[in-house]
Amino acid sequence: QVQLVESGGGSVQAGGSLRLSCAASEFTYKSYCMVWFHQTPGKEREGVAMIDSDGRTTYADSAKGRFTISRDNAQNTLYLQMNSLKPEDTGTYYCAADPKPCSASGGYYKGALYFPDIAYWGKGTLVTISS
Repeated sequence: QVQLVESGGGSVQAGGSLRLSCAASEFTYKSYCMVWFHQTPGKEREGVAMIDSDGRTTYADSAKGRFTISRDNAQNTLYLQMNSLKPEDTGTYYCAADPKPCSASGGYYKGALYFPDIAYWGKGTLVTISS
């Protein structure tokens, strides 16, 4: 059973930083495509950043230059370092995993990340950015 548990959310002022973590249960984590999603009320989840099993990363345009996704395969943990936070970054952040390579699960298109059929989801962690 694949389980993903996010942590690290909270409230910060605009311009601040947060680091989100996602602890994964012991599946073959290191071979999975891992993705962070962002969702605000009334909107669909949007892919923010993805990292493949070989460490290749891709970001949505909204995250480039501000967010960094990384993974620690020894600790089965995924991270999202978020800097220069803006009020529009407010929302719930979800960790997701798929056993297929990221290129087979989804990808980057016109500034956004699309993953229509990703397999596993965490329950999310709330981030609030005040102006």
